[in-house]
Amino acid sequence: MFPSRFQNNGACMSDVNSTIRRKAKNPAFDMRMAAVFLVRYGMFIALALWMVAMALSSEHFLTSTNILNVARQAAPIIIIGVGMTFVMATAGIDLSVGSLVALISVLTAAWLVAGLPAYLVIGLVIVVGAMLGALNGFIITLGVPAFVVTLAALTSFRGVGFVYSDGRAVPISDPVFVFIGRGDIFGVNTPLIIATVVAVVGWFVLNRTRFGLYVLATGGREEAARVMGLAITRIKITVYAITGGLAALGGIVISARLSNGSPNAGMMLELDVIAATVLGGTSLFGGRATIAGTVVGALLINFVRNGLNLHGVNPYWVQVVTGIILVMAVLMNTVLNRKAEAWARANPDDEQEVSK
Repeated sequence: MFPSRFQNNGACMSDVNSTIRRKAKNPAFDMRMAAVFLVRYGMFIALALWMVAMALSSEHFLTSTNILNVARQAAPIIIIGVGMTFVMATAGIDLSVGSLVALISVLTAAWLVAGLPAYLVIGLVIVVGAMLGALNGFIITLGVPAFVVTLAALTSFRGVGFVYSDGRAVPISDPVFVFIGRGDIFGVNTPLIIATVVAVVGWFVLNRTRFGLYVLATGGREEAARVMGLAITRIKITVYAITGGLAALGGIVISARLSNGSPNAGMMLELDVIAATVLGGTSLFGGRATIAGTVVGALLINFVRNGLNLHGVNPYWVQVVTGIILVMAVLMNTVLNRKAEAWARANPDDEQEVSK
């Protein structure tokens, strides 16, 4: 009735469907998929469970005021974390973002004191941040490891900030910066709005544009991407420039919130940003990244701190917990994630044959 090739295709489809049904009924396969699900989405589940636990143990935790306050504190981490997500997607890392925040904070205050208009200052410092990020990226493309380059930048940027400011914090009272740091639109604080816009744009670029595809391809298999004709050097410089620009924007938000420009701003912020990015599911080895996960990772870190503070936990212990979260994030990102994915890809039938 039908040509033989259609009959053969039908037989193949029947075999595929029977294989899928057999795997779907296999408990081992189900366990594997559950393991992958927990590894990939465990932080979302952890955030939900933590919020439920804190809501049951503290009447002040689940109030709109507290939630908006936590979101405002998380905003700079989200903003810079979006840039870090792009960098890590290429199998890179940027340890200099916290120090760049300090330098931008100092420059912002100094230029405002010098009489420059607020909007011009904002534009200038973002350009400076992007250029310094691009410089990091350029040096990295010469073959110097990203860890070494950005570690050197971590020291240099903050050092320049201390020299430029003579180690002193400079007050910021410009109305534009007051609005950026403490204002709100329809009851939603400005830092959260800025972070939301950055996250949405970052998600669109990473998931819906050709550039985002090239970024993931670069981190997945750089040599293969190079053979395909992708401009690897340009891509790497661009993602570090994006991170530098977003670090500058994060520095603006932090300076505006604290109402001063200080060389001490952003101290250890790079660890929070890296932890949030890794917690969210972005691979340390490149090729896989998620903006939504980075946002959730940033919120989780700040909700954990907030919950501990509400329960009167010593602030030093809060730092210990943050360090533990970072170690757990790296563990899940490297060891558990790879094992879970390998486990899920394995053929359950083959495993049963081996066990026999």
